[in-house]
This record gives sequence, C-alpha cells and structure tokens, in this order.
Amino acid sequence: MLVFLSLGFPVFAQMTDDEKKYQGMEDVNKVVDLTLDSLEKAATARPVAGSSRKGNNPVLFLVGNSTMRTGTLGNGDNGQWGWGFYAHEYFDESKITVENHALGGTSSRTFYNRLWADVKKGIKPGDWVIIELGHNDNGPFDEGRARATIRGISATDSLNVTIKETGVKETVYSYGEYMRRFVRETRALGAHPILMSLTPRNAYDEKNPGHVVRVNETFGLWAKQIAEELDCPFVDLNEISAQKYDQMTEWKFNYHFYLDHIHTSAFGAQLNARSAADGIMASENKEIQELKGMMTNLQLPTTGVKRQKGKPVVFITGDSTVKNTDKDEDGMWGWGAVASDIFDESKITIHNAAQAGRSCRSYLREGRWDKVYNDLQPGDFVLIQFGHNDAGNEIAHGKARNDITGTADSSHVYRVRTNEEVRNEVVYTFGWYLHKMIDDVRQKGATPILVSLTPRNEWPGGKIERRNDSFGKWYREVVAQTAVEFVDLHNISADAYDELGREATRDYYKKDHTHTSKKGAKLNAQSIAKGLRAIDSPLSKYLK
Repeated sequence: MLVFLSLGFPVFAQMTDDEKKYQGMEDVNKVVDLTLDSLEKAATARPVAGSSRKGNNPVLFLVGNSTMRTGTLGNGDNGQWGWGFYAHEYFDESKITVENHALGGTSSRTFYNRLWADVKKGIKPGDWVIIELGHNDNGPFDEGRARATIRGISATDSLNVTIKETGVKETVYSYGEYMRRFVRETRALGAHPILMSLTPRNAYDEKNPGHVVRVNETFGLWAKQIAEELDCPFVDLNEISAQKYDQMTEWKFNYHFYLDHIHTSAFGAQLNARSAADGIMASENKEIQELKGMMTNLQLPTTGVKRQKGKPVVFITGDSTVKNTDKDEDGMWGWGAVASDIFDESKITIHNAAQAGRSCRSYLREGRWDKVYNDLQPGDFVLIQFGHNDAGNEIAHGKARNDITGTADSSHVYRVRTNEEVRNEVVYTFGWYLHKMIDDVRQKGATPILVSLTPRNEWPGGKIERRNDSFGKWYREVVAQTAVEFVDLHNISADAYDELGREATRDYYKKDHTHTSKKGAKLNAQSIAKGLRAIDSPLSKYLK
C-alpha cells in the first residue's frame, strides 16, 4: 500500500515494482552542477529565443542539460564542452540557425518549470526543437535541487510536494509526462519536436565487458516510448555514441570526458554532435525529412588519397621539414616530397599529408589529423614526425601551437588569444598528442611508426646539434609507453652530417638552420629507409 506523508512522499514497507517509481532515482553521476542555482547569471549568457533567426528561415532550438551546454557560459572555460556547441556545424546556416538553450543542472522537470516558457516565446511554425533530458532526473523530490521525476512514462502518476527550503508547493509528474508536454506544446506552436536519448556516461557495463553502459532500460526506453506514442522523431543518441565508444581503447574513451564521468571534453562533445546529426539523417520518420535537406558536413573529411586496389597507403604526417614548397630545384624541400626515392610505388601508395608550420597540437586542432584517421584502412602505415613547432612561447597566443613539455597524461585549460579568435582550449603534453595519434592508427588496423624530428644545422662543440635531452627523450618515453615502432631519423641523419662535416653540410640546408634543400631532403629520406630496415619494420618490405 502506498501512503503519502505531508510532504507527499511514500513510506516503503514491502515495495512493489510499481511503487519503486515513487522513490527518487540515485544520482549515479555524483557530479555537483550548480548552474541551475545561478539562473540570473546564466540568463545573461543564454540566447534570447529566436534571436538567431534569419528572415523567415526556421530555427533549431536545443533543449537539454550540461551534456548539451556545459557551465554557465558554455564556452569550455573549465575544459568541458556540451555537444550543442558543435551542433551548428551540421546545419546550413543559410537555411536554418541553431540556438543552444540547454542549461546545466536541469532535469526534464526543472527545465519545463523554469526555462521552457521563455524558449517557447521564440518558437514559430516550421521551427524544430531537439529535447535531450534525463541526466538530472534523480535525487530527492522536495529538497536540495528538487529535480527528480517519477520513473517511467505514466500520464496519471503524480506527487504533491512542498519544497523544504522555500515552502513552494509543486506537483511532480513522470519523466515521460514531461516529455509529452514538450512534444505537445512544441507542436501546438506549429514546430517539430525531436526526442533524443541521453549521451553516454564514462562507464563500462559490468555485465558486458568492453561495452559502454546504455540507458535502454530507463531514460532511453522511456523517451523512445513517448516518441512512438506521439509519432515523434526519435534519435537514440545514447546508442549511436556508445557504439563508437565501444570501438575505442579505454584510454581513448576516457579522454572524451573531462574532470568527471558525465561531462565531455571537446573530443566527446564533437563525437556526440556528429552522432546527433547521424541519427537525424538515418531517421525514417516522415516529420524529419524536411530537416535533412538543411543539413551539411555529413561526410567525414578525408585527405583525398587515391587508392589503388591491392596496395596499402603510407601516410606521412609532420611539418615543413616533411612537406615544404617542394618545387624549385634550388628551394626548400621536405623529405616527404622525395619519399618516392625510397618507397616502391608499384607496391605502396605514398600520401604526404604533412603541413608546414604545424605542431602535433595544431595539426590535430585544424582537423588535419582527422582526415588521415578517416582515410585509414587495415594494412596502411602512418609515419608521425613532429617537434620543430611544438616548443616555444606560443602556447596561448600567436600561432597557439606549442604543447606542454614532456609525455605525462596531463593537460591544462588555456585562454587562447590569436589574431583570428579568442577561445578556451585544453592543451596536452607533446607525448600525449603522439600517444593519441598512435592509438588512433591502431584502432583502424593500421601501423603507426614514430619518427624523430630532423636535426638542425647548428654545431655546438663542433658536432651537429642533438636534442636527445628533450624531444629525443620524449620520443623514447612514448615508445616505452606504447611499444610503437620508432625510426630515430634525428640521430641517423645527425650521424651522417657529423661524418660529412660542417662545411659540406651547408649544401643540405636552405635559407635557415631548419629547412633542407632537395639534397638534404633526400638524405633524410634515406635515413628513414635505413631506420626502417634497422628495426625490421613491416613497412621495410615496400622499400626499393
């Protein structure tokens, strides 16, 4: 029997399954998100509903919590990002604009009661509203955050509560009932609702090792049931993202989150944003078809490599010492431009994806690494050589390309100011970026090969410079951490230059002490071949 106290809560003696719904759900995330407690401050950072509208174009409104918009400002100032920050990248802004109205700490109940009315003021016929709530529908019903909802989707279950701290009386409904109200009220305004299941947490399923925990028995199921009941488009965001996480190493899975097990890093937010777009495009619901025509950037970016049947590809990544102007016989050349001197192109395809001026950090930030990653197939090889642009004083300004020194699995949030923009960015160590690239390549079934940076034409003490106490040391630490194949180009070429002598070496560099002439590029390419043979790399069988 269910007995209500003056506060509206049941006394549980022998609880039936039906009665359990009246017990607030446990907060499994164990995260304190105080955004909802500062609504006045949050209101200054959230958009005015409909303010992004261009002419008569529709607006896509995002309704959610901190997994969609993290923090009061939502700008990643603590290293956490919500996927709503990146959602606009998948919609053609000449056809539709995206407004992120999510707020951290909100449940379906608190968003509906405290924020939804203002969002509705900007909704017009033909607009779209994505609703993804549930992470915070837990805890007590009548105290503290007072944001819990009744489990399930009942349209009739309710609790009359009095909030202890304020004395405010409120009727609490089921999670499903709040979702019904979002859907119905959106349609009453002539707009189109889309329900989504929750983003995954950073947790593995103990009953299914190697697989991420799903919410297909709670919020994911309930949102889907409401969508089916009301014939509303439904995107199982939880499952789409979880399937991607299932393919990752635990190390990679972990860095898609930041500081806790619920809030995503930029990596996780970008993954969820693409999953949301993938889910919309895959939906067969008739109501969503028009929105599909407003989407863009759905194809994964690639390098454009031209594959030949039966031939693997060796991708070369790096900076200007790998890829330069590579045209003038008397100009500057990178060794990747003369890689055909050492590789047999009848057996393997060479693709030089290096870019001048890049560090491993900026190469990744600009999306260049993603293009290589998306192109990889089992049996391919990737030569990874960075370092020349990873050191200096430009970690938070200028070209913003320097990393944190060393190889620790650590990071720091910087307020980066450049001529182009001001942004918050999580910067990792030099070794961390290399570790990520190595891990990515292996995930695709390809072979990563770490290559130390080319030596500079400087001769302290009568010998060409060696960086074995900095980058050389860090390369070897990464090798010890990951067991990756390693070609020590730096020392192989340095040995050759020491043998040639300082005067003869002048012809191997052009304009400065870092960039090589075509002659120097060819020497570095030969050092690559020598190093591959020395470690008996599988790639060595493709050498001339």
